[in-house]
Amino acid sequence: MKKIAVLFVLFITTNSFVEQENAYTTGEWFKLRIHYGLVNAGYATLEVKEAVKNNKKVHHVVGKGWTVGMTKFFFKVDDNYESYFDKQTGKPYQFVRKIDEGGYTKNQEGFFNQEKNNVLVKDYKHKTEKTFSVPEDVQDIVSSFYYLRNHHKIDKLKVGESIAIDMFFDDETTKFKLKFIGREDIKTKFGKVSCMIFKPYVQAGRVFKEEESLTVWISDDDNKIPVRLKASLAIGSLKADLEAFKGLKHSFKVKAEK
Repeated sequence: MKKIAVLFVLFITTNSFVEQENAYTTGEWFKLRIHYGLVNAGYATLEVKEAVKNNKKVHHVVGKGWTVGMTKFFFKVDDNYESYFDKQTGKPYQFVRKIDEGGYTKNQEGFFNQEKNNVLVKDYKHKTEKTFSVPEDVQDIVSSFYYLRNHHKIDKLKVGESIAIDMFFDDETTKFKLKFIGREDIKTKFGKVSCMIFKPYVQAGRVFKEEESLTVWISDDDNKIPVRLKASLAIGSLKADLEAFKGLKHSFKVKAEK
């Protein structure tokens, strides 16, 4: 059931597709239900809070993912991802990654030095500290998605075009790319919602691979929140659907009620 953990990370990494300055605000929260066929496998949430770093108010985003029911007994997931990033530039100051995915655990914090273009990673599990050089506009796994939510090119993309950014993850920088596939109206528990469709890719050997056939449906409104995610498997598929939300900056557009 490692695909469940992949979908949790995908959920976090795809809440990010657009860089409109006002795409989100403090207090935004939403929840996705992850299911394998008819089985309710788990949930994932993202919440925008406020904190103070370097004597200034910053965004503090907390992402959580966990398995439930029988899935929890077969493959327990308990993930916590956090990011502190600048409200104006979107550049990250700090990230937290504390995860347990079927016994695979990590407990890390990263501290970005934007002037020196490096990040100090403290690994509490292994009791180590290491500094990595990073590109000038690098993002962490959470901040990248909020950065992309406000991207000025998002509504100008043609089918087949992509947006790419540098993302620091697992002690290295990789290219994270979002390819625009098209638009589609999908049925949800809230009614019919117009969506933009993306496929996320990263370099070979990472968590996300092109052959995993990951697809993401994002609300085609000013919020650009994930409405559906799907990971095609050899047998069947994993899906995540928007379950609940509150505190959105803009009205959530529904074309037709259920």
